[in-house]
Amino acid sequence: MWYYFALASALCLGFYDVLRKYSLKENAVLPVLLCSTLTSSIVLLPLLILSTMGHISSDSFMYVPLITPRQHLVLVIKASIVLTSWIFVYYGMKHLPLSIVSPIRATAPVWTLIGAMTIFAERPNYIQWIGLIVAFLFFFLFSVAGKREGINFKANKWVWCVVIGTLVGACSALFDKFVVRYENIDKMAILTYYSFYQFLINIPLLFIIWWPNHKKEPFKWKWSIAGIGVIIIVADWFYYIAINDPESLISLISPIRRCNSIVAFTLAYFIFKERNMLRKGLCLLGILAGIAIIVYGS
Repeated sequence: MWYYFALASALCLGFYDVLRKYSLKENAVLPVLLCSTLTSSIVLLPLLILSTMGHISSDSFMYVPLITPRQHLVLVIKASIVLTSWIFVYYGMKHLPLSIVSPIRATAPVWTLIGAMTIFAERPNYIQWIGLIVAFLFFFLFSVAGKREGINFKANKWVWCVVIGTLVGACSALFDKFVVRYENIDKMAILTYYSFYQFLINIPLLFIIWWPNHKKEPFKWKWSIAGIGVIIIVADWFYYIAINDPESLISLISPIRRCNSIVAFTLAYFIFKERNMLRKGLCLLGILAGIAIIVYGS
């Protein structure tokens, strides 16, 4: 059943991308990120308190167990990795069309597979190699299509922000396998504690990076920011159920989750009225086809 949970996570992530894009429009990046992580923490804090007081039983799916100091340290590392990825992606997403960001983000499974080959000794077969080649080919064609909108992939710093964020996100996906299977940390503990740590780590970054220039980059509250914090909890909850299954493969879960790009790409047309959607859409489908070949080969 793990792949159904991965698909549910992908659907949530599609709406999550749209909420992020809408929240970042003419808005400061780090305050949006801080408020969304604060929302996640506020939602999860009552579950931790009720679990500690014994009002939520240990067999409940909402139960948040206490963890060891070593496990807290592991989740601090995870929170740092994820927050780094989000900061780069948020800055890129603010300045680029969502129809540009989504296909770049869709390549994450390719980097995850390469990482899985290196770290976990997962060896691709010839079908998976074909999938990798197809994905890279259409990503190159996508960069050509981006030039029609005046976006040079080699020179545009916001494109590089999304690329770096995607690469760091691939590292996070590999680290998740270590966190769940080797450290054996409960999924609700991961969601709860690493959300807290993300919020705490973001506070000094806000004052160091954003506050000195806050007049040039003002922040305004939007209710969609709270929606970001809620929907990412749901998406991650489905995700951790999937990777907790001993039969699941991280090199397959990551591609399934990237199907969120279809949802985000489609909504980008209807909500944000973005252009050149046919060319970019064909390239996105080509990237996803490459990923599908990888999945088939698995």
